[in-house]
Amino acid sequence: MDADLKSAKAAYRNAKAEGNHREEARWANVIGDILKNRGEYVQALKWLRIDYEISLKHLPEKHLLPTCQSLGEMYLRLEHFSDALIYQKKHLDLARDAGDVVEQQRASTQLGRTYHELFSRSEHDHNSIRNAKKYFKSAMDLAVKLQENPPNSKSSFLKEYIDAHNNIGMLEMDLDNLHEARKILTRGLEICNDEEVAEFDDGRSRLHHNLGNVYMELRDWDKARKHIRTDIVICNRIGHVQGEAKGYINLGEVNYRTQKYEDASAYYEKALGLAKSLEDEDALVRQIEQNIETVREAVKVMADIKKEEQSLKKLKRDIATARGTPNERKFLLQQNAVLERLVEKARMISAWEKHCEFAKEKKKIASELCDRQRLADSYLDVAESYHKLRKFNKAIKWYKKSWEMYKNIGNLEGQAMVKINIGNVYDSTESWRKALDAFQESYSIAVEADLPDVQLAALENMHYSNMIRFDDEDETRRLNLLIDKLKKLEEKEAEAKSMPEDFCSETDTEADECLSNSGSDDFCFPKTISRSKTLTTGEELKEDAPLMSLYQSLKGSSKKKAGHKESLANSTKQDEHSPSSLKNQTSDHQTVVGRKRVRVILSDDDDDEVECSSRKDHNCPVEDLPTYDAIKSKASPCKFQVISENGSKTAINVEESSSSFKCWSPHRATKSGRHSRSFSNDIVAEPDFPGGSKCDTDVSGKQNDITQPMLHHSQNDLQQYVTCRIGNDLIRVEASLCTTGDQLNIDSLKAVVACLYYLQFPTEKRSEGLLPIIEHIKCAGRDLESLETVEHLKEVLGNDMVEASVDGWIHKGLIKMYVDHCKELSEVPNIKVLKKLYNLEVSDDEIVVSDCDLQDLSITPLINALHSQKSFAMLDLSHNLLGNGTIEKLQKVFTASGQSYGGLTLDLHCNRFGPTSLFQICECSLLFDRLEVLNISGNRLTDACGSYLSTILKNCTALCSLNIENCCVTSRTIQKVADALDSTSVLAHLCIGYNSPVSGNAIVNLVSKLSTLKRFSELNMSGLKLGKPVVDTLCKLAGTLNLSGLILGGTGVGTEGAIKLAESLLQGTEELVKLDLSYCGLTFNFVLNTSVNFFCSILELNLEGNPIMPEGSNTLFSLLVNPQCCLKVLVLKKCQLGLAGILHIIEALAENSCLEELNVANNSIPKEVSALQYDLSVKSCSQNQEQKLDTMKVDDNQEVLGSLNSADHLLEVADSEDVPVETAASGFDDSCASSCQRNSSPECHFTQQFSIAIGKAKNLQLLDLSNNGFSAQAAEAFYGSWATLRPLSSQNHITEQIIHFSTRENKCCRVKPCCKKV
Repeated sequence: MDADLKSAKAAYRNAKAEGNHREEARWANVIGDILKNRGEYVQALKWLRIDYEISLKHLPEKHLLPTCQSLGEMYLRLEHFSDALIYQKKHLDLARDAGDVVEQQRASTQLGRTYHELFSRSEHDHNSIRNAKKYFKSAMDLAVKLQENPPNSKSSFLKEYIDAHNNIGMLEMDLDNLHEARKILTRGLEICNDEEVAEFDDGRSRLHHNLGNVYMELRDWDKARKHIRTDIVICNRIGHVQGEAKGYINLGEVNYRTQKYEDASAYYEKALGLAKSLEDEDALVRQIEQNIETVREAVKVMADIKKEEQSLKKLKRDIATARGTPNERKFLLQQNAVLERLVEKARMISAWEKHCEFAKEKKKIASELCDRQRLADSYLDVAESYHKLRKFNKAIKWYKKSWEMYKNIGNLEGQAMVKINIGNVYDSTESWRKALDAFQESYSIAVEADLPDVQLAALENMHYSNMIRFDDEDETRRLNLLIDKLKKLEEKEAEAKSMPEDFCSETDTEADECLSNSGSDDFCFPKTISRSKTLTTGEELKEDAPLMSLYQSLKGSSKKKAGHKESLANSTKQDEHSPSSLKNQTSDHQTVVGRKRVRVILSDDDDDEVECSSRKDHNCPVEDLPTYDAIKSKASPCKFQVISENGSKTAINVEESSSSFKCWSPHRATKSGRHSRSFSNDIVAEPDFPGGSKCDTDVSGKQNDITQPMLHHSQNDLQQYVTCRIGNDLIRVEASLCTTGDQLNIDSLKAVVACLYYLQFPTEKRSEGLLPIIEHIKCAGRDLESLETVEHLKEVLGNDMVEASVDGWIHKGLIKMYVDHCKELSEVPNIKVLKKLYNLEVSDDEIVVSDCDLQDLSITPLINALHSQKSFAMLDLSHNLLGNGTIEKLQKVFTASGQSYGGLTLDLHCNRFGPTSLFQICECSLLFDRLEVLNISGNRLTDACGSYLSTILKNCTALCSLNIENCCVTSRTIQKVADALDSTSVLAHLCIGYNSPVSGNAIVNLVSKLSTLKRFSELNMSGLKLGKPVVDTLCKLAGTLNLSGLILGGTGVGTEGAIKLAESLLQGTEELVKLDLSYCGLTFNFVLNTSVNFFCSILELNLEGNPIMPEGSNTLFSLLVNPQCCLKVLVLKKCQLGLAGILHIIEALAENSCLEELNVANNSIPKEVSALQYDLSVKSCSQNQEQKLDTMKVDDNQEVLGSLNSADHLLEVADSEDVPVETAASGFDDSCASSCQRNSSPECHFTQQFSIAIGKAKNLQLLDLSNNGFSAQAAEAFYGSWATLRPLSSQNHITEQIIHFSTRENKCCRVKPCCKKV
């Protein structure tokens, strides 16, 4: 511990012992400041909170000024923006109340920084940029006032005045006003010189840093190096290691951009050494390492360029000898192909001089080929070179040439894109009106040519111009609506092409075929148009081969959303920035910008800069996008669309979590000129973050509609809302909130209507916390309960609205507090959160807000509400985007509650928590006696969590269930878990599956420890590859484990191992009730050779993915008809049973009174399906040949089915004489029966037999027959039989090959596999 920190803590303890609150608070603040300067922000925040609490309780209000300032600063550094704004605004209010101009200036500076951060991370955030400008300007005015009239003689307030120049200069740079930024920053340095500020002052460092970056953007390399080196010298002299490291990163970037790769690597290595010496700069270290790797890639690209140049020289010699011969054109085409590759490679490494050289050569070749299309492309290449070289007059000249050529050949797409590039050049020259005109022309051309992608690009550039350049709020909003509408239209078209089937994303049926869409909802990033694929070989080309290469240099959305990783802001400046642009093209688009962040600073005596994250660029050049990286949502399109969207869009909050979770997704293209201004840890990964669902009713109860919604029923309309009337009030409901695929979820609709209705209440009425209970919703006089799909709703709706009635009221205090805190923080309540909290089936002690698109910032109102509620028994935050910051806040909630007893369940799976999230649990002693269930699976914990898990297992004496599945841990952590267990542990359930690598020894040690626990009952090791030694050990200990559940899916134990394990478990004292052997490589021999007594005690059996084959269906039939069988759940998905095997198993259920769930999806055998299809093509079911079943001969039936039986192996078909009897017995629908009775096709007989069997399975509550080749007619017939025995509770989900039958009590698709409770 440093001497300063040690002495400060000693002084704090003395002050506390003496009861001197003033000194106690002061020393807590000093400790926080020391820790802040060391980069230990979390610990610093802890001490600053102590300072705040002491000042608030014991000291006059004026003492809150410095502590609010410090807290605002720290929350900003931790990127907890909502908390930062709270304390910064409080700081400003206190300063105004006290008439303290100094503190007002500091508070204004901080607020400007925070709003700048928010602006840099959000899309279309007009308010944030306005507020950033407002507060920075206010800070400058106050600094001028203080300098002219200092309140005391001790300070001239020169530092604040200089820093204000730095901040405004930084903001101008961020808005791409480079010359204005240079002017303001240079003025700041002049003030330093005029006022004789010390040579090694930190204020000078910041100004030199930002000037270095301005000159870098202006491509004035010598001046850039001069200022960056001065920045490095000052940082070195004042001991600011982080600033020095970032300075070297900037020098590396300058050399990278000028293709001096050896020097770039050397500077990055220096930066790496400095970064590694810092305490909490792991992210910076990783970023520098990525930059070093990217430089290596650039070296390879440069080597490729040199090789291609040699090939080009050879081709030139060949052309010289081939002049006037038939081979001349062939060689010219080959030379064009080589030049195409050279242009692309030069673009990849931002070698614009080379790019210009190659482009001009390509132009000459195009002229010789007399190819106007290639010539237009070449002009575009040359123009792009001059654009990037900032030779704007020449760029305009060549862009206009390209535009004229595209116009002559009638290429509208080329014309539209050139206009966008011309607009970008005008924007860079501050000819903003000309730029906007060019963007508008581009949009008009794109509309004429029906080019949605180019329309979108043009609209986004128009949006940028109106928001940033002209500050036109109304036009910005109008363009935003057009952009949203166009994006949604494109998404629907893309989904219609890529998603021919409607998937039920949460059912087991598709669990292995398509990934869950939670967390993958699109932010609708601005789409970009890539160059068409260029020729990459020197092969002989056809003379008329088109060589169209359209480039795009889009000004990105005015505020693209920034994805974040480990508290680093993303930058999208790609074309010339550090190695990032190359990385985007050479390493799966994982890009890192190696530049120091702009320093926006407090007007106080702080020596540190404060990092401001970068914002998205407003231009998107093709150089960063060799392929089309548009991200499309994989979710099936929502079909519950009744009312067109006319309302204004609510801004979506985008934030990051301070965690180690890494979210991968393709990175989008970016553009020069509209780049980020933060230069430290800019990571250009753009996670596909989902935006929070927003309702159209705001917290005040006012609807955000611009016009009254109108009803539409056309299939082609963008219909996304349905209007519901309650009395005289209209509620607009977003359809996606209450549909699953194309099915209407009535309960969800009722909950959403109730919550939105509550939001419309006046504040006074809302304060009661009473929400309506909606029992009935009707449409056109018909109870909506009877409608099964959205299509039915569309048919019935006509011009009517949905009518709802309030049948009672229920008190939901947590909803009331959540909405109140949303209002305090100016947040829009998340309708998904409201719907979850409204759930009438759970108690107020159970807080379930899974899959609500929550992030560290957007969850703040809920955390505050929980802080007010204090006590709860379960908290489910699964399937969100939460990071370690949320756990820190939760720890405060638990601590403040003071509750030290009563069971607690924490479900945190599938978020972005890192290993230190567990540290927060370890530090909360109140959880030691409460925590019973901890599920943190699906988070990237890594082996760094080992010691935390060990502490939790030792200290949390009530912990009975732990799930660390898929947490990226290895044998090391598993061994620590084993070491932490002892005989006193009450652990009953443990899940360690899908981690790798986990050695056999670690598993053996763990199982041995588990055998000593008295209460342990269920072990889940899915996805761990278990070798024979491990299986043998498991068999030996099976008798002592007393297991009631064993989950071994995907472990590959094999038939022999499974049989041995079954024998061992049969000898145990405890009955095994749950067994999962899915995808273990079992054959039908396992079913044949395993004792029936073993299966008789099992309640849930999962054999999915094992080739049981039709041969095993007979044994399963015997098992199911056995009176001792007590199976409740049987999963036989993908077991190659064949239709005959499926039928045989379902027939067994007539004599089974226990089985409730049966999954036989994906079991059809190709041969039998093809045989069935062949028979259907030979013998159609035509009406003119229909015959009565009772007149058909048995021999005829046997003859018809003969070929099918041979293909179906064991298929047995009932005799025709038995069919009427069986039909009546099963309740099979008469119309279906008569239809098949008149039809002798194999399909009809299959339909009839399955319908009869399903009709007899009276105890079944859930049946999955998906992907077995059944027709829609067959599925409807099956459901007719299903519904006959369940007239009031039956439900179905039939879409394409999805066939689910269920009951209301046991709905299909009701829960994700990972969310099923143990």
